[in-house]
Amino acid sequence: MRHRKKGRNLSRSPSHRRALLRNMATSLFRHGRIRTTTARAKELRPYAERLVTLARRGDLHARRLAARRIADREVLGMLFDDIGPRYADRPGGYTRILKLGPRKGDAADMALIELV
Repeated sequence: MRHRKKGRNLSRSPSHRRALLRNMATSLFRHGRIRTTTARAKELRPYAERLVTLARRGDLHARRLAARRIADREVLGMLFDDIGPRYADRPGGYTRILKLGPRKGDAADMALIELV
């Protein structure tokens, strides 16, 4: 039984998985869209959407909570100054996953995750 086994393992240790999600979220907010595997994109979506929800709140406590996960201060400022206000009237669903097909080297399913 797989009780309490939420989330994908992504064949990584917990610290490596945390670092992967932090870096992918930082890249997503910096560039607006990133190309990755489908499994990683599906795992990144709730992580990034929680950060956008914090940015919508915009208070100091929300900024400090987001700073735990986004180490780059430039991207953190962009998240709270540009991205948060852009989605102020949207009740969730800030990202979109578009499937691209298999990768040439190992046939892994690829996807494009972008901010709506």
